Amino acid sequence: MTTVTKVKFAAGDVTLTGNLFLPDAAGPAPGIVVAGTWTSVKELMADRYAERLADRGLAALSFDFTGYGESGGEPRDCEVPELKVRDINHAVGFLAGHPAVDADRLGALGVCAAAMYMSGNAADDPRVRSLALIAPWLHDPGICREVYGGEEGVEGRLAEAARARARYEATGEVEYVPVVSGSDPRAAMPFDIDFYLNPERGGLPQWPNRFAVMAWPDWLGYDSLSLAPRLSQPVLLVHSEDAAIPDGARRFHAALAGPKEFIWTGGDQFAFYDQEPQVTTAADAAAAHFARTLRPAWRG
Repeated sequence: MTTVTKVKFAAGDVTLTGNLFLPDAAGPAPGIVVAGTWTSVKELMADRYAERLADRGLAALSFDFTGYGESGGEPRDCEVPELKVRDINHAVGFLAGHPAVDADRLGALGVCAAAMYMSGNAADDPRVRSLALIAPWLHDPGICREVYGGEEGVEGRLAEAARARARYEATGEVEYVPVVSGSDPRAAMPFDIDFYLNPERGGLPQWPNRFAVMAWPDWLGYDSLSLAPRLSQPVLLVHSEDAAIPDGARRFHAALAGPKEFIWTGGDQFAFYDQEPQVTTAADAAAAHFARTLRPAWRG
């Protein structure tokens, strides 16, 4: 029977809060760090995948990044990829030191944008021996130009970000726009997306639906595709042609240096967050991948 415990751990001078899902198993279990989409809190999708992994015999940690949800840190709700990579590194350290976890069998699961952040940490963290990337959003500056309206769209967001940054540095005030809105053209995702707006899905009170405008340069400039050749760990990707930027996932997979597997299935991007059969398909594939790649080390 899976148990869940609220945990806290340090990330530099910030205290992060997470949920640790533990399986009903004898002896230390493999440990998996789990995170979800950009701007998300753990309740949106990371908890769901962490619980599914624990049901399948793995210890799994979901957590709120610096400035998000129940974790500390300022400014709030500011998407900084490099900071999220740092937080993941500390989350791996927390799992490695937990008595219910086998520190020699650690992995990471990233949904959507967390695929980039998990890869960013794993490229420099040999403790992470295996990766599973679910509906991965994997971009570089070129893909961002395609997604965000070409050079003009990117430059417009960068100009807004520069103004917001100057305001923050002068006054300490953070300028926000909605993450999701079909009526606000400045929203980070200017569409009516049911997952984020429906309180029965991801429109939860823990998630404030706000994006710090000054974060655009960090997001648009992050080059996750360059990480692939640096990853020697086994990597599983689960994706769909109807989900977000499948070409980025194909290019990432092609450039991976180590063992790799790509499972193509059906469903749009948001189905992988909370719908069936996508969640079970992805969770089953990830659990099987970790079972193969995180076998106990022989201690003779």
